[in-house]
Amino acid sequence: MTTERTSTPDSLAGVELRIGGMTCASCANRIEKKLNRLDGVTASVNYATEKASVTAPHDYDPQLLIAEVEKTGYTAELPPAATDAAQAAGEERESSEDTEIRVLRQRLIGAAALSVPVIAMAMIPALQFDYWGFASLVLAAPVVVWAGWPFHRAAWANLRHGTATMDTLISVGTSAALVWSVIALFFGTAGQPGVVHPFELTISRADGLGHIYLEVGAGVITFILLGRYFEKRSKRQAGAALRALLELGAKEVSILRQGQEVRVPVDELSVGDEFVVRPGEKIATDGTIVSGTSAVDASMLTGESVPVEVSAGDAVTGATVNAGGRLVVRATRVGADTQLAQMAKMVEDAQSGKAKIQRLADRVSAVFVPVAIAIAVATLGAWLGAGFPVSAAFTATVAVLIIACPCASGWRRRPHCWSAPGAEPRWACSSRARRSWSPRAGSTPSCWTRPAPSPPGR
Repeated sequence: MTTERTSTPDSLAGVELRIGGMTCASCANRIEKKLNRLDGVTASVNYATEKASVTAPHDYDPQLLIAEVEKTGYTAELPPAATDAAQAAGEERESSEDTEIRVLRQRLIGAAALSVPVIAMAMIPALQFDYWGFASLVLAAPVVVWAGWPFHRAAWANLRHGTATMDTLISVGTSAALVWSVIALFFGTAGQPGVVHPFELTISRADGLGHIYLEVGAGVITFILLGRYFEKRSKRQAGAALRALLELGAKEVSILRQGQEVRVPVDELSVGDEFVVRPGEKIATDGTIVSGTSAVDASMLTGESVPVEVSAGDAVTGATVNAGGRLVVRATRVGADTQLAQMAKMVEDAQSGKAKIQRLADRVSAVFVPVAIAIAVATLGAWLGAGFPVSAAFTATVAVLIIACPCASGWRRRPHCWSAPGAEPRWACSSRARRSWSPRAGSTPSCWTRPAPSPPGR
């Protein structure tokens, strides 16, 4: 049954939500499907930027959207509207990101320090002393349990909502490797003295209870943590570039009120107000010169290092610098309508959209986890049905989960998809649509009038 949507384009409004709790592209797909099921709502959720772009009727309550996201097991909030609130939220968010990266770095360092000897003992027979398997268990257990706790926590949350994501596959795969290794050490032959794992490139039949997979569980957790760490760093750097662009604007302005100059925050500036710009000050907003002559440094906008001569009647742009005499300017555009705000909005839209490679990965990730788990269950049933021992059947099942586990990390990390638009403020280049970043889009990013410099090293 389908619901017919009769809203016209004139009756629709755009709503942006900040999404929290997503850990992979499958999470974004779930939220997107939930929102798109609402009558009159069209949504696109981007895992990279943790934002949802929603088109809904004008009278649609955004709290209904937030409630629908929370039903899915994630958090959502509206971005702050005011500049001061946005700046405060940006500082708080930056501090939160720093804390998250610090905790992630601690987990990564601890996991790497413990995983290296585990992998070395498993791969080098000369290091496999008596009862080396138990030493590997002591080292690998904290990696799988403590360092991999974010994956297990996300997998449990997904299970409570009846879904599976990449974290589910990572948690199930590494947990299966740990549990099977414990069984093999205490109830099988892997814990007997003198047992070694030879490094061979050939395939041979062996007893499943004579092998452990601790190096796989610890190594997978460590490498996925490494990928997540680089991912978080790229996202923070992309956000910092956008914040740096917004910082170019003036913070205060001298407004003329009854012939007197009054110093107020730039937020109090309205269209039609006249304000004074002294030599060396930034022009507060877009406007037209009422009186005075000067030279304006517009290099941040055009890249031209030579100041432009201006006089009464000429248009000036906010965030450019008055390099000469005193100017009186009448504001024509303020707030989100200024050229600087539009530039920042273009960069933000480029980050929030999805490139073709992202849409392809999202489609694959939506079916990858269920298919991998289904194959593991089918493997267990097939081996048991063929008459093989239970140990052999479970060994084959664990092998499927372990092999699929690193594949999950490959489908979840695409930091270049948001770090490239994040570099736009530095290279003075803005993509009008996220699709232009796709290799097969057949177009190049559109730029402002400023010629973009060559990246370092060229």
